[in-house]
Amino acid sequence: MSRIGNKPINIPEGVEVSLKEGNVLTAKGKQGEITRSLSPSIEINVSDQDIVCERPNDSKANRIAHGTTRSLVFNMVEGVANGFSKKLELNGVGYRAQKQGNKLVLNVGLSHQVEFEQPDGIEIEVPSNTEIVIKGASKEAVGQLAAKVRGVRPPEPYQGKGIKYADEQIRRKEGKTGK
Repeated sequence: MSRIGNKPINIPEGVEVSLKEGNVLTAKGKQGEITRSLSPSIEINVSDQDIVCERPNDSKANRIAHGTTRSLVFNMVEGVANGFSKKLELNGVGYRAQKQGNKLVLNVGLSHQVEFEQPDGIEIEVPSNTEIVIKGASKEAVGQLAAKVRGVRPPEPYQGKGIKYADEQIRRKEGKTGK
Protein backbone atom coordinates (compact mmCIF):
# COMPACT_ATOMS: atom_id res chain seq x y z
CA MET A 1 0.00 0.00 0.00
CA SER A 2 1.62 3.18 -1.18
CA ARG A 3 0.44 6.14 0.86
CA ILE A 4 1.72 8.69 -1.64
CA GLY A 5 0.95 6.78 -4.83
CA ASN A 6 -2.73 6.25 -4.01
CA LYS A 7 -3.55 9.92 -3.39
CA PRO A 8 -5.41 11.55 -6.28
CA ILE A 9 -3.94 14.78 -7.68
CA ASN A 10 -6.42 17.64 -7.98
CA ILE A 11 -6.11 19.67 -11.17
CA PRO A 12 -6.35 23.38 -10.29
CA GLU A 13 -8.33 25.83 -12.37
CA GLY A 14 -6.42 27.10 -15.40
CA VAL A 15 -4.30 23.96 -15.80
CA GLU A 16 -4.71 21.60 -18.75
CA VAL A 17 -3.35 18.06 -18.51
CA SER A 18 -3.18 15.68 -21.47
CA LEU A 19 -1.86 12.13 -21.70
CA LYS A 20 -0.42 10.77 -24.93
CA GLU A 21 0.57 7.29 -25.96
CA GLY A 22 3.57 5.87 -24.10
CA ASN A 23 2.69 7.68 -20.82
CA VAL A 24 3.83 11.08 -22.07
CA LEU A 25 2.12 13.65 -19.88
CA THR A 26 1.83 17.35 -20.78
CA ALA A 27 0.73 20.02 -18.31
CA LYS A 28 -0.02 23.60 -19.38
CA GLY A 29 -0.71 26.52 -17.07
CA LYS A 30 0.00 30.17 -16.43
CA GLN A 31 3.64 29.43 -15.46
CA GLY A 32 4.41 27.53 -18.66
CA GLU A 33 4.30 24.04 -20.13
CA ILE A 34 6.03 20.85 -19.00
CA THR A 35 6.16 17.56 -20.92
CA ARG A 36 7.56 14.43 -19.35
CA SER A 37 7.74 10.75 -20.27
CA LEU A 38 6.71 8.67 -17.26
CA SER A 39 7.10 5.02 -16.29
CA PRO A 40 5.25 2.79 -18.80
CA SER A 41 4.33 0.25 -16.11
CA ILE A 42 2.16 2.74 -14.15
CA GLU A 43 -1.36 3.44 -15.43
CA ILE A 44 -2.28 7.13 -15.34
CA ASN A 45 -5.98 8.09 -15.46
CA VAL A 46 -6.73 11.73 -16.24
CA SER A 47 -10.25 13.04 -15.64
CA ASP A 48 -11.62 16.60 -15.60
CA GLN A 49 -10.94 17.16 -11.89
CA ASP A 50 -8.09 14.86 -10.90
CA ILE A 51 -5.31 12.47 -11.89
CA VAL A 52 -4.93 8.97 -10.41
CA CYS A 53 -1.85 6.76 -10.73
CA GLU A 54 -2.37 3.00 -10.41
CA ARG A 55 0.04 0.08 -10.52
CA PRO A 56 -0.89 -3.22 -12.20
CA ASN A 57 0.61 -5.50 -9.49
CA ASP A 58 2.71 -5.41 -6.33
CA SER A 59 6.08 -6.26 -7.81
CA LYS A 60 9.00 -4.36 -6.30
CA ALA A 61 9.68 -2.35 -9.46
CA ASN A 62 6.04 -1.25 -9.72
CA ARG A 63 5.89 -0.29 -6.04
CA ILE A 64 8.99 1.87 -6.50
CA ALA A 65 7.69 3.51 -9.67
CA HIS A 66 4.18 4.12 -8.24
CA GLY A 67 5.07 6.77 -5.64
CA THR A 68 7.76 8.30 -7.83
CA THR A 69 5.42 8.70 -10.80
CA ARG A 70 2.71 10.25 -8.63
CA SER A 71 5.23 12.74 -7.16
CA LEU A 72 6.53 13.68 -10.61
CA VAL A 73 2.99 14.30 -11.89
CA PHE A 74 2.11 16.34 -8.79
CA ASN A 75 5.23 18.51 -9.19
CA MET A 76 4.39 19.09 -12.87
CA VAL A 77 0.84 20.23 -12.04
CA GLU A 78 1.99 22.36 -9.09
CA GLY A 79 4.79 23.90 -11.18
CA VAL A 80 2.61 25.05 -14.07
CA ALA A 81 -0.04 26.33 -11.64
CA ASN A 82 2.09 28.18 -9.05
CA GLY A 83 5.75 27.66 -9.89
CA PHE A 84 8.68 26.91 -7.59
CA SER A 85 11.36 29.16 -6.18
CA LYS A 86 14.61 28.86 -4.25
CA LYS A 87 16.18 31.75 -2.36
CA LEU A 88 19.94 31.93 -1.84
CA GLU A 89 21.94 34.24 0.43
CA LEU A 90 25.56 35.35 0.12
CA ASN A 91 27.52 35.75 3.37
CA GLY A 92 31.03 37.19 3.37
CA VAL A 93 32.91 40.46 3.04
CA GLY A 94 32.80 41.62 -0.58
CA TYR A 95 30.54 38.77 -1.70
CA ARG A 96 27.91 40.06 -4.10
CA ALA A 97 25.68 39.00 -6.95
CA GLN A 98 24.38 41.03 -9.86
CA LYS A 99 22.35 40.42 -12.96
CA GLN A 100 23.79 41.55 -16.30
CA GLY A 101 21.28 40.90 -19.07
CA ASN A 102 20.57 37.16 -19.01
CA LYS A 103 23.58 36.34 -16.83
CA LEU A 104 24.03 36.02 -13.10
CA VAL A 105 27.48 37.33 -12.12
CA LEU A 106 28.93 36.30 -8.74
CA ASN A 107 31.88 37.86 -6.91
CA VAL A 108 32.61 35.42 -4.11
CA GLY A 109 36.28 35.83 -3.21
CA LEU A 110 37.69 33.97 -6.18
CA SER A 111 40.29 35.40 -8.55
CA HIS A 112 37.60 35.71 -11.23
CA GLN A 113 33.89 36.40 -11.54
CA VAL A 114 31.61 33.38 -11.94
CA GLU A 115 28.85 33.72 -14.54
CA PHE A 116 25.70 31.64 -14.97
CA GLU A 117 23.57 31.82 -18.11
CA GLN A 118 19.83 31.97 -17.43
CA PRO A 119 18.29 28.74 -18.84
CA ASP A 120 14.98 28.69 -20.71
CA GLY A 121 11.96 28.48 -18.42
CA ILE A 122 13.88 29.76 -15.38
CA GLU A 123 13.95 33.31 -14.07
CA ILE A 124 16.79 34.65 -11.93
CA GLU A 125 16.17 37.69 -9.74
CA VAL A 126 18.65 39.64 -7.63
CA PRO A 127 16.59 41.77 -5.18
CA SER A 128 19.76 42.92 -3.36
CA ASN A 129 23.43 42.24 -3.94
CA THR A 130 23.44 39.48 -1.28
CA GLU A 131 20.22 37.69 -2.31
CA ILE A 132 19.39 35.52 -5.32
CA VAL A 133 15.91 34.19 -6.14
CA ILE A 134 15.55 31.43 -8.75
CA LYS A 135 12.02 30.81 -10.05
CA GLY A 136 10.52 28.43 -12.59
CA ALA A 137 7.84 25.87 -13.38
CA SER A 138 10.11 22.81 -13.15
CA LYS A 139 11.06 21.92 -9.58
CA GLU A 140 13.91 19.79 -10.87
CA ALA A 141 15.45 22.57 -12.99
CA VAL A 142 15.08 25.22 -10.25
CA GLY A 143 16.72 22.96 -7.67
CA GLN A 144 19.52 21.98 -10.04
CA LEU A 145 20.43 25.59 -10.89
CA ALA A 146 20.27 26.58 -7.20
CA ALA A 147 22.60 23.69 -6.31
CA LYS A 148 25.07 24.74 -9.04
CA VAL A 149 25.09 28.35 -7.80
CA ARG A 150 25.54 27.19 -4.19
CA GLY A 151 28.33 24.83 -5.30
CA VAL A 152 30.50 27.76 -6.43
CA ARG A 153 31.19 28.65 -2.79
CA PRO A 154 29.41 26.38 -0.28
CA PRO A 155 29.16 27.77 3.26
CA GLU A 156 32.08 26.93 5.49
CA PRO A 157 31.58 26.06 9.19
CA TYR A 158 34.13 28.38 10.84
CA GLN A 159 33.12 31.87 9.73
CA GLY A 160 29.90 31.06 7.85
CA LYS A 161 31.12 32.57 4.57
CA GLY A 162 29.65 31.28 1.33
CA ILE A 163 26.41 30.87 -0.59
CA LYS A 164 23.61 29.18 1.33
CA TYR A 165 19.91 28.50 0.97
CA ALA A 166 17.77 31.02 2.88
CA ASP A 167 16.31 28.33 5.15
CA GLU A 168 19.59 26.42 5.64
CA GLN A 169 21.19 26.22 9.09
CA ILE A 170 25.00 26.17 9.07
CA ARG A 171 26.55 24.15 11.90
CA ARG A 172 29.37 26.29 13.24
CA LYS A 173 32.68 24.99 14.59
CA GLU A 174 34.71 26.69 17.27
CA GLY A 175 38.12 26.72 15.59
CA LYS A 176 41.51 26.88 17.30
CA THR A 177 41.90 27.93 20.89
CA GLY A 178 45.21 29.29 22.15
CA LYS A 179 46.89 28.77 25.53
